[in-house]
Amino acid sequence: MTTSTVTTRTRVISGVLIAIAIAIAVAAFAITSWFDNPTRVESIAERGATVMPFDLESTTHRFDPKSDGGIQHVVADDPTDQMQVRLVQEHLREEAEAFARGEFDDPAQIHGADMPGLDTLEEGSDRIDISYERQADGASITYATSEPELVTALHEWFAAQTSDHGEQAE
Repeated sequence: MTTSTVTTRTRVISGVLIAIAIAIAVAAFAITSWFDNPTRVESIAERGATVMPFDLESTTHRFDPKSDGGIQHVVADDPTDQMQVRLVQEHLREEAEAFARGEFDDPAQIHGADMPGLDTLEEGSDRIDISYERQADGASITYATSEPELVTALHEWFAAQTSDHGEQAE
């Protein structure tokens, strides 16, 4: 065996070992990151707990897009849990009032300022009819507008919330 053959083999083996070491390091980083970093749904739940007074694990968000806007429902999973029902009702009433003033600070705090549809809704809130309705198991907010751009923004906003709230949303 010549010196050049040994050198070539040494380089190949060294290259393979380096590639294996890099692959192990990347895999270890990915596994560590997966366990150490909460998912987006978990992050949303943590931020949501600072904004929403009700228990996210005991309630469900429902977002129903309509041709002229949509309806946002939040209900207690146990309709006899009067504390959760009351907290949902109070929160949604306050949110409906804030949204009607163009204040979408709470959704921005929970979902991020770049949340789909949020800027358009803030700018066009005076052209959206926003109404609150108390229900036996929670409450709802109805959004209605004749402007297609605002309807699209509402639907995007609903879709983002449905995705972000995971199992607590439908």
